[in-house]
Amino acid sequence: MKAMLSQPMAGKTQEEIVATREKAVKALESLGYEVVNTLFTDEWYSSENMKERGVVQIPLCFLAKSLENMSKCHAAYFCNGWQDARGCRIEHAAAKAYGLTVIYEDEKAPSEEGAKQRIQKWIYKK
Repeated sequence: MKAMLSQPMAGKTQEEIVATREKAVKALESLGYEVVNTLFTDEWYSSENMKERGVVQIPLCFLAKSLENMSKCHAAYFCNGWQDARGCRIEHAAAKAYGLTVIYEDEKAPSEEGAKQRIQKWIYKK
């Protein structure tokens, strides 16, 4: 089973993004999911290269790639704050519309031992 992360990044430091991502990956792996990459950092997605390719709406390009990767997934994990991020809201609507299992990060940080049980209560199926 594969899952993707939907993570708000605007206004976050690189350290905050990485820490949130590592926590989410650990939670998903504890549930038995393989995590599909939705953090596109290779040279193809640099602002300069995208502009050279004619990409005008860079955030939309990232969203398109994220939705493509969603097509490979059984579940989507939404990190806290997803409701405030335009791309995350679109990913959420797509996940619900296409019947992926939707997992929400608990508002309280779960302990390592209780992470699986606490996250499972947030799993919803359409």
